[in-house]
Amino acid sequence: MSDGGVSPSTATRGGSGISRAAASTSSIDLSKRDLTLDLARVFCVLLVVVIHLLMVGIGIGPDGAIEVSRPLEAQWWFAPVTWIGQIMPLFFVVGGFASLTAWRSLTRRGGTAAGYVRSRVLRLAQPALPLFLFYVVVIGGARMLGVDPELVRLAVVGAASPLWFLAAYTLCQALVPLMASWHARAPRATLLVLLAGAVTVDALRYSTGIDEIGLANLFFVWLLVQQLGFWYADGWFAARRRWTLVLIAVAAYAALVPLTQWGPYSDDMLTNLNPPTLPLVALALAQACILCLLRPALARLMNTHAARAVVFLVGSRLMTIYLWHLPVILLVSGLALLVPGASPAPASPAWWWSRPLMFAIVLAAVFGLSFIVGRWEAPREVGPVPPTPVVAVATVLAFIPPFAVMEFFMDLPIAILGSVLLGAAVLLLGRWGTPGPGSAHSRSGTVSS
Repeated sequence: MSDGGVSPSTATRGGSGISRAAASTSSIDLSKRDLTLDLARVFCVLLVVVIHLLMVGIGIGPDGAIEVSRPLEAQWWFAPVTWIGQIMPLFFVVGGFASLTAWRSLTRRGGTAAGYVRSRVLRLAQPALPLFLFYVVVIGGARMLGVDPELVRLAVVGAASPLWFLAAYTLCQALVPLMASWHARAPRATLLVLLAGAVTVDALRYSTGIDEIGLANLFFVWLLVQQLGFWYADGWFAARRRWTLVLIAVAAYAALVPLTQWGPYSDDMLTNLNPPTLPLVALALAQACILCLLRPALARLMNTHAARAVVFLVGSRLMTIYLWHLPVILLVSGLALLVPGASPAPASPAWWWSRPLMFAIVLAAVFGLSFIVGRWEAPREVGPVPPTPVVAVATVLAFIPPFAVMEFFMDLPIAILGSVLLGAAVLLLGRWGTPGPGSAHSRSGTVSS
């Protein structure tokens, strides 16, 4: 993520509201990196780890048998808590801010859309490649060893479930140049068109009962949420009075009541995640307002060395933590079964009290793993930016594996196919010809995060 500067001409084209927002610097300095958004990104991923630790119950029951359950989802208060705990919309808002500021920074340096997409897709495809190879080895090895196929299927399906994010985020990142152009010309109209598309898709999905129609909202819902991040980058939220932000957040949350009580949507916001639905947009708007309200306090926190150290330590390994935490949770839980007294019955008081220790152990394990797979987080672009058609093909290749996991769940064929497609995408994007000294293409192909 680079600076968040907004050119006067862009602000003017965006309309008078955005012009005033961009001109206001009393709440947020758009010329500097906003460390509060780095903190928000870290918070989102760590909260995902916590939620999954509470959802995966593997332990020894009273009868001495292994128990596997989902303790968090069994709680009566689970659905209401998801109205707060479902923070993936906030991640896409923050991603929208980072994307727009990075795109504007790149274009000021003479970069191209192909260069932007190349760098961003590499940042997603490269970390995913070793994970898909890992599943090839694990699933294939389990088959050769004669491990119960159903046990393997349950473990792999659960561990690979977060991969949906790569499909949605790859799509959003690939379209940033286009969406940034629309945002500059007609920011309000862009929001309205995306909102109308999301409503239409949901209406068709629930009226026909064909859930697959909802897949179109990978485009409309997540791009709409990303656009809110564009508005955040332009200073629209910062230009609002605090009481206005509070009212918008309250109204957004209040909108969830009729949507879930009288509308077709579940009151469990995790259920509304895949395919994405309209309630996620309401959550995104509320969370963007809350983030802006909390920004002064978060900025003070980020002025401390301790907070910056934690954000840097976790932030530099964010994709590794997100992609690998569930396999690590399952592995640690399995090893704990071998230690007497280390695996209390899921949902028992002892199990709940063991979660903080498990959180520390899992993070330590992922941190150690990051020294092996973490090197795949940073793009290793070699050569000038490939031609636009090559970047487009590579982007599609990178999108297919996580989308297949989202739709059909992880298995050996998908793991093998995903490894091949992701490997091809990385090669296409990372190596193209021989860069000349001081090549302008080479310079424009790199985008800071």
